[in-house]
Amino acid sequence: HVQLVESGGGSVQAGGALNLSCAASLAIYRSNAMAWFRQAPGKEREAVAAIYTSGGNTKYADSVKGRFTISQDNPKASMYLQMNSLKPEVTAMYYCATRGDRGAWYGPLLEASYNYWGQGTQVTV
Repeated sequence: HVQLVESGGGSVQAGGALNLSCAASLAIYRSNAMAWFRQAPGKEREAVAAIYTSGGNTKYADSVKGRFTISQDNPKASMYLQMNSLKPEVTAMYYCATRGDRGAWYGPLLEASYNYWGQGTQVTV
């Protein structure tokens, strides 16, 4: 059973920064990709950033390019999201997701590609 645990959320003023963490119980190398998604109240969940676990290639939503950075630490089975220059519109629950070793692949920023999800960590700006 795969477990993902997010941490690092909180309340910050506009212009501030946060670094989210995601700890996975499954060895990251067993999943070809991991990603961060977010869901604001009254809105659908949307992709923020994704990382291919082999090679470290990344993909970002246009709205966060240049301000957010996704990274991973394979030995620690962890993924991170450094968020800088935060704006009120990024207020949302942030979720960590991993594909695992099964399922169809629809692309790194599509929700349907991911099979396992964390409980989320709240970010408020």
